[in-house]
Amino acid sequence: MSEPYLKITPLGGLGEIGLNCQLWETAGGVVMVDCGLMFPEDAHLGVDVVIPHFAAVSGVKDRLLGVVLTHGHEDHIGALPWLVPELRGIRIYGSRFTLALVENKLRERDILDWAELCPVDGNTVLPLGDLTFRFFPVCHSIPEGFALGVESPVGRVVHSGDFKIDPHPLYGSGTDLELFRSFAGPGGVRLLLSDSTNVARDGRSLTEREVKASLDRIFATAKGRIVITLFSSHIPRIQEVFDLARDHGRTVVVSGKSLASNIETARELGIAKLPPAFFNAHSCVPDLPDERIVLVVTGAQGEPLSALSRMVLGGHRQLEIRQGDTVVMSSRMIPGNVKAVSRLINEMYRLGAEVLYESVHAIHASGHAQKEELRDMLLATRPELFVPIHGEYRHLVKHGRLAAESGVQKDNIILLENGHPLRLLPDSFCLEARVPVEYTLVDGKGVGDVGYSVLRERRILGDEGMVIVVLVVDADTGSVLHGPEMFSKGFVFEQKYSHLLEDAKCLVLDEIEAAKPGQLTRMREGIRSSLRNFFRRVLGRDPVVVPIISEV
Repeated sequence: MSEPYLKITPLGGLGEIGLNCQLWETAGGVVMVDCGLMFPEDAHLGVDVVIPHFAAVSGVKDRLLGVVLTHGHEDHIGALPWLVPELRGIRIYGSRFTLALVENKLRERDILDWAELCPVDGNTVLPLGDLTFRFFPVCHSIPEGFALGVESPVGRVVHSGDFKIDPHPLYGSGTDLELFRSFAGPGGVRLLLSDSTNVARDGRSLTEREVKASLDRIFATAKGRIVITLFSSHIPRIQEVFDLARDHGRTVVVSGKSLASNIETARELGIAKLPPAFFNAHSCVPDLPDERIVLVVTGAQGEPLSALSRMVLGGHRQLEIRQGDTVVMSSRMIPGNVKAVSRLINEMYRLGAEVLYESVHAIHASGHAQKEELRDMLLATRPELFVPIHGEYRHLVKHGRLAAESGVQKDNIILLENGHPLRLLPDSFCLEARVPVEYTLVDGKGVGDVGYSVLRERRILGDEGMVIVVLVVDADTGSVLHGPEMFSKGFVFEQKYSHLLEDAKCLVLDEIEAAKPGQLTRMREGIRSSLRNFFRRVLGRDPVVVPIISEV
């Protein structure tokens, strides 16, 4: 018989925040753990979302036993709408709330029938091939998140999911380290994979009780409307706002499709309880004094189409930011969104609002464990092997150092990268040859058809602009029947540089004369090369040149 093994292949989430997706393979089959997306960076011009490269999944699709989800954030479930059509009939396991969010996504694409959603809870013992999954409730910024305790042919493995340690959570479950100690047993687990997001932050994370106390002071002192923006999935924080609104006699008005949808889902599952006075701005905005209103809106990251951005810029039909408002930005600024959020804050001050944000007020607590909490997890599980996950590479390195301080042997700290499979054997481990994991870019309905060559062209268009040359030539003689006409798009102001474009037309005619009739490809390449050299020499610019030549 072949030697028992567990092979873990990360397809995303190691080296970036987002794209969390792993394949766990044994002789008995393959299980996918999480299937997340990442939002585009500035370099991803026009791209909507970034999803993992699923080539490795296609290679094992006949052995894939299911997808196990730790929780319902986009960076853990967001790529499922693109995976499910490739794996019709796949079973997806997660908590009630997580699967409710997945259900909404699949229903929007009309592919809900293509997957089987299987709810699990803290008492579930789930055998999938040679792996047996147990689900440990953890405290995070979304309801019903899990860590995973997995019995494998080569020992016990813990996947922390996203977690923090809040000893007295306001709502939902805390992170019970006793469950991890019990699962690890006297000898500790064989392998721990643990969230690295906040390893660079010393101490312990702020608790939700501290956040609620800070929000309570704001409710008690605000004279006008209170506008609160946060992540639409942060149901515990939303519930805090609901409770404070009830206590202070304020009516809640929500605005934002995802926010309203998540609140309704949480209400149906009994996770959220609506306040006595509650309205959706899409349907109705009550006519009440400002001091009796609290608005809960999307837009914590400055998204241009969010409710808050539209309120600030005048594009919201029912609401606007105005003099006397107190705006509470109860979320952490994602690094790539800092400029957009800063512009929004400045504009709100210009409109006469007071803006409170995390760096100067205790109005947000991260859902991710900080350094001392991560140390607690290491000490509770006492791993023989340690793989830091969920973070940029600097986070993985620092988490590895923390593991060494906490008793893990340095040779057993494995800094994996995406596409680098780790194979565990009964008494050893090794790294296998890398598999392709280039990101897949989603632009509109196109999946993977936008690559880095297209992004490079978009960048050039944005930096240098485009010149379009249009002409008609005689198919037999090659003589010009019409044109050349020249159009500048984002390159130069045509009226100011008309003399320059006239000179460029002469170069086009020279290239036509140099080519023989019917040599359209040579004509196009000659025009393109000649004009780019001309514009570089005269203006120091290098636009995209598009010759459009028709033969008659």
